[in-house]
Amino acid sequence: MEDRTDVLKPSHWDAVLAISALVIIAALFAAPPHALLDKADHAAFAVCHRLPERSFAFAGRPLPLCARCSGTYLGALTGLLVLAARGRGRASRLPAIRFLLVLGIFALTWAVDGANSFLTFFPGVPHLYEPRNILRLVTGTLEGLALAAVLLPVLNLSLWRAPEPTPSIRTWRDLLWMLAGGAVMIALVSSEWAPMLIPLALLSGLTIVALLGAVNTLLVLILLKRDGRGGHWRDALVPALFGVMLALVEIAAIDLVRATLSARFGLPI
Repeated sequence: MEDRTDVLKPSHWDAVLAISALVIIAALFAAPPHALLDKADHAAFAVCHRLPERSFAFAGRPLPLCARCSGTYLGALTGLLVLAARGRGRASRLPAIRFLLVLGIFALTWAVDGANSFLTFFPGVPHLYEPRNILRLVTGTLEGLALAAVLLPVLNLSLWRAPEPTPSIRTWRDLLWMLAGGAVMIALVSSEWAPMLIPLALLSGLTIVALLGAVNTLLVLILLKRDGRGGHWRDALVPALFGVMLALVEIAAIDLVRATLSARFGLPI
């Protein structure tokens, strides 16, 4: 008799988990605030300081994320889209050392610019140079691209039974295409062109949920002992739904804690 013990079989628990996750996701989405832009702001409130003077504004309304976080999250989204377009959607290996060194430089520029910018919160403390939002956006984007190149193979390795044994960045052309995509994103955000407010704001909110959901999905796969066992996208559906549900719960919880501390103690968080 053919041995089929390695084949995933759907169970009633999958349906229970999927329905439970969908109900909670729907309930959280239906909760106030009801306007989509306000929902994006609330998602960003969980991960970003959202200082208006450090954010790009469109028609007088700041994006949900500050300049640096806009670069990081939208840069990660851009990097993943470019890699998928380059045929690396199921890549399961980290880039070669030469590319990791470049990505490390990207992360270092983000850290240096962030530390320099942080020092300006304290009057009289010396800093290397005067921070600018465009520098925050550029260094954040470089960090986002680096995150995409690392997160994609880690996620694929955890999801699939037979992921493609190829690195997320295989050639210098891959990296150049990622930088080109990042440059387009930087141009759109820094333009402060009013018609881009809604698409960029909604993409920001969705990317926050998606990236947090991806990390949670990895944890769910491990807890359900399904890591490295998926053969089709439907095998990832339940863990992904649960990951997104957890992301929304985490965002709501962090928002509540921040709002409570800010109101009760006047903390600027």
